[in-house]
Amino acid sequence: MTKNFEIMEVGLRDGLQIIKKDISIDYKLSIIESLIESGIRNIQVTSFVNPKRVPSMADAEELVKLLPIVKGVQFSGLVFNQIGVERAIRAGLTKIETSISISETYSYNNLGMSIPESIDNLKKIVSTADKNKMQLRAGLQCVWGSTYDDTIDQMNVIKRLSDILEMGISRISLCDTTGMARPNDVYSVLDIIYKTFPNIKISMHLHNTNGLGLLNLNEALKFDINEIDTSMGGIGGSPFIEGSSGNIATEDTIYMLDNLGYNIGIDIKKISKISRKLEEKIGGSYFSGNLYKMI
Repeated sequence: MTKNFEIMEVGLRDGLQIIKKDISIDYKLSIIESLIESGIRNIQVTSFVNPKRVPSMADAEELVKLLPIVKGVQFSGLVFNQIGVERAIRAGLTKIETSISISETYSYNNLGMSIPESIDNLKKIVSTADKNKMQLRAGLQCVWGSTYDDTIDQMNVIKRLSDILEMGISRISLCDTTGMARPNDVYSVLDIIYKTFPNIKISMHLHNTNGLGLLNLNEALKFDINEIDTSMGGIGGSPFIEGSSGNIATEDTIYMLDNLGYNIGIDIKKISKISRKLEEKIGGSYFSGNLYKMI
């Protein structure tokens, strides 16, 4: 019996946010069209952030307004504050993602605010999204530690999850933002989360900084996980973390899940073609995937 599993492609946002070369809107739209043709149904297309800090996302509104309307395909954007939500609404998006950090240092570096301030900020984002009938997925950054701080206290993760769930958010993304997670740690954190919140809906956002991304996903699959963020070719990394790498590669993830009996419904050859063409355009240093080069 096959099991359904959702892939959210985040390469256009999490991948392109670190790119120094200019990527035109037309080229981004061509990637989106190819992703849809491959079978991808959930695509994070951009982030509504300060263009001075992340220049590659400066075209967010224009890109969203040009997105194709395709039945069964959902586009979303990342926001971190009230201005970002309002920009997403005006552009016409119906779904957003946002997140807060477990790491105080990363919270300041990425969001420019303390953790308590980020929680208050999240409440405002949720309120605005609700009023405008937007879907919202919230996330926790640095769940398995960061390059700035010591190991994260698991009970702190539980406390922050409780804060988010109290806001009425139904789906939460657990982010290994700096790629610090180890398989045993992934299992340990998820075990205590599901014992504390049995009905929680979790998505995984794993980075492959130390080459353990797929092993970490394999541990997560022991729980009721049915959504994962991936990036074409493993492109990406945070512009605010030195030496960070991209999310686990879409191609590598699909191959693994297909062989484990999950129903993915995505053409791995078509995804690989997108990744190779993008690599020709921007260079291979941004990519951490393996299979896209061979398929």
